[in-house]
Amino acid sequence: MDKVKDAEERDFYIRKSAENGWSRNILVHQIESKLYHRQGKAVSNFNQTLPSFHSDLAKEMLKDPYKFDFLNLSEEYFEKDLEDALVNHITKFLLELGAGFSYVGRQYHLEIGGDDFYIDLLFYHLKLRSYVVIELKTGKFIPEYASKLNFYLSAVDDLMKHKTDNPTLGILICKERNKVVAEYSLRDINKPIGIAEYELTQSIPENFKGCLPTIEEIENELENNKDD
Repeated sequence: MDKVKDAEERDFYIRKSAENGWSRNILVHQIESKLYHRQGKAVSNFNQTLPSFHSDLAKEMLKDPYKFDFLNLSEEYFEKDLEDALVNHITKFLLELGAGFSYVGRQYHLEIGGDDFYIDLLFYHLKLRSYVVIELKTGKFIPEYASKLNFYLSAVDDLMKHKTDNPTLGILICKERNKVVAEYSLRDINKPIGIAEYELTQSIPENFKGCLPTIEEIENELENNKDD
């Protein structure tokens, strides 16, 4: 906790550690990933679509941006690649999502009106008592994404939600998001949706690239060490 100088931020990490039973390593990770500055920062319509006691907890569940620095993806990747990588690292993904998430499935099949639809990732949140639909987009957010997610939430509420469950929540995680466009997109949608960005491992700055050894130089160095 010596790394955290602000008293309010320090209290936040102490409280979260007690609530979630974080180990020292997890606490250090959360501090280094700047959880305090990310939690509850996503654009959402939760205030308009959920009761106040539910919306506060739901907003706290969201992060912006989500840190996917545990993934190792090539410079060019597709949504399926991102989804595959997150599922392959499901433990770290659940840690980033936060306490309470239970993984249900990927490409979760829904049959609606005789047509087939597939949800990217489906979770159940134990504290919120809600299903959570997560849609992944590797590009910039566009309003049509919110409409499609709204459709999925209606379907899950109708086909899967138990009468004791709370309304299903949607999280749309994009590579890039214009906050004003996102807010307009959610204004008249009646299902609870949050929109956030994600970040992968930071790229190496251009001015440093020339200072790093090439693959050939590394291989030559290894060969020289063998000779020694």
